Amino acid sequence: MGNQRWTLGGDLTINRVGYGTMKLTGWPRGDRPDRDTALAILRRAVELGVNHLDTSNYYARDGVAANELIRSALYPYPADLVIVTKVGALVEGDDITRSAAEQRGVTPDGLRRGVEANLRSLGVDRLDVVNLRMGDRGHVEPPFEAALESLASLRDEGLVRHLGVSNVSPDQVARARAVTDIVCVQNLYNIAARDDDPLVDTCAEAGIAYVPFFPVGGFQPLTAEHLSAVAGRLGATVPQLALAWLLARSPNLVLIPGTGSLAHLEQNIAAGGLRLTGDDAALLGLPQARDRR
Repeated sequence: MGNQRWTLGGDLTINRVGYGTMKLTGWPRGDRPDRDTALAILRRAVELGVNHLDTSNYYARDGVAANELIRSALYPYPADLVIVTKVGALVEGDDITRSAAEQRGVTPDGLRRGVEANLRSLGVDRLDVVNLRMGDRGHVEPPFEAALESLASLRDEGLVRHLGVSNVSPDQVARARAVTDIVCVQNLYNIAARDDDPLVDTCAEAGIAYVPFFPVGGFQPLTAEHLSAVAGRLGATVPQLALAWLLARSPNLVLIPGTGSLAHLEQNIAAGGLRLTGDDAALLGLPQARDRR
């Protein structure tokens, strides 16, 4: 893995290529690896230099839970391992489909239960980072500031080290920062889904990590054609190039690609070593095209 690092909150230094655990459980739907493969993926990720895992207590289906897999594979945890989890609109499973007034996961009691569930299932006394996950954009939202204040209180109790926000608008990010310190924003973003371009830059200026979910999906045909051409020149796959594009886009972009395949895990991590030329950057729409990394 390349020596590309980011520090969350001034004290948690992570490699910019991490790993997202959701696919280990097949949650909320889809295939998943068998247990032995899932444990092997987590151990191999750490062997290859991953020290940032994204998870949640609600990543669980049919008795397979991401936090339990992490604990079984890696406990006692390496000293530099940072585990980022989330609570909020999905902590009750179907909360995201409920009206704002009925979303129990963002109440003070729901947030505390979510934090405590993550503490228990991971086997730790304090969570490194907890993201407040909001419901689908465009829906009437539950009280946002009040939810952040509740999490800040749990941080003051020593149950959480740092806070982030997930699935949020730029306005919500600004409002969050007015309430408390935020170390990361986790939103949909990739080479073909760039609505958050201004937010990426705002976060970079503020020293806040931007963590894109769906980092390698939804490419348009023209973009895919350019990706294929550059990937061929570099001897890489299109998903690897899409990850390299994100790393080159801004130094505060921190990746958590998920996979249930050991081979794909190794390819994702190897993407951290790809170098884009100025021509590559221009072809793929990177700002201020020049030799990168």
